[in-house]
Amino acid sequence: MISLITELRIAGRNLRRNRNRTAVAVLTVVGGLLAYLLAGGFIEWIFENMRESTIRSQLGHIQIVRPGYFEKGIADPYNFLLPSNSNELVSISKDPDVVTVAQRVSFSGLISLGDTTVNFIGEGIDPVRESVISDQIHIRDGRNLESSVERSALLGEGLAKTLTAKPGDKIVVLATAANGTPNAIEVTVVGTFFTSAKEFDDAALRLPIQLTQKLMRISGSTSWIVLLKDTDQTARVVSKLRSTLLADKFEVVPWIDLADFYKKTVALFGTQVSLMKAIIALIIVLTISNTQTMSVLERTTEIGTMMAIGSRRSAVLRMFILEGFLIGIIGGIAGVVLGYGIAAILSRTGIPMPPAPGMETGFTAQILVTPWLSINAIELAIVTTLIASAMPAWKASRKNVVDALRCNQ
Repeated sequence: MISLITELRIAGRNLRRNRNRTAVAVLTVVGGLLAYLLAGGFIEWIFENMRESTIRSQLGHIQIVRPGYFEKGIADPYNFLLPSNSNELVSISKDPDVVTVAQRVSFSGLISLGDTTVNFIGEGIDPVRESVISDQIHIRDGRNLESSVERSALLGEGLAKTLTAKPGDKIVVLATAANGTPNAIEVTVVGTFFTSAKEFDDAALRLPIQLTQKLMRISGSTSWIVLLKDTDQTARVVSKLRSTLLADKFEVVPWIDLADFYKKTVALFGTQVSLMKAIIALIIVLTISNTQTMSVLERTTEIGTMMAIGSRRSAVLRMFILEGFLIGIIGGIAGVVLGYGIAAILSRTGIPMPPAPGMETGFTAQILVTPWLSINAIELAIVTTLIASAMPAWKASRKNVVDALRCNQ
């Protein structure tokens, strides 16, 4: 019985017999995979960039709050305050996977400049710790907050435009304090910022945390924001924190549970990638199927001779299936190697992108070909070429021996 290695060698020799046809088949696979890898790599880069921007401008990797805060505490945050100093906070900050932990106070109210008054969504932050967590908040004008005690404010650029505020302006911040009475403070705008989320920029205001606590007449915080060394460790650290913190006092929430826009974007682009993958698969199947069918027609006498000297129909079937498999392997590896190379060149030079709708700042995109994407591409090449080879191989193995031997006579 012929071994699989011998059959693969025979299949390789058969492919070399008609180099032009084999080259067309391989190039079809390579071209399809290049389109898949470059488009998929661009989307992967968008996903990673959006994920890190969401984490490092708004959410952090993990948020620790009082149980039920996200269901009821947004409207009544004063009944869900965390202590400013606790053993749990110190313990979390000492975790080897944690970069830093920052306290935040979420609040809302009205902001006024001259005759203009608008709503805002505010955050009281520790500027020193937030400088690490919020490194994806980009300063448009002025500077960032620098001290927890300065009487200053940082505005999202959309909110600043609505208010017609600029660095150096004095604004009045009005909010309802914890005792139910209104309270107001006058602060100086030190800067404006932008992120990848226009909705956030249009309503966001940041104050130093001590000034916020004074405004709200509280002493605690509404959340602890945890930044990790690696985003991939989020699930493991969440599980560890849930096992160490008391469930009746603390709720540990990973960033993905709060990133609704990110999840919807991933679902949308994921559908587009799946559709593109199906189109590429169809093109490869039709091309390889046509190539294999031509090969069967040209080798009809050879097929009859093989069966006449004792080869089983299954051996003929395997021969053409293995030829398709080799085309898939060669095309898959070549496509992935070329995809990595082209992606690296494009990423090094950068892909200039226009501003997103409603934004003023464009960005330079890259192409991120991940190991998962490469494996998926090779699987696509192999599966499609095997499917494409199945029908021609079946027809070849079903030929009548006598008719096959007389084919070219």
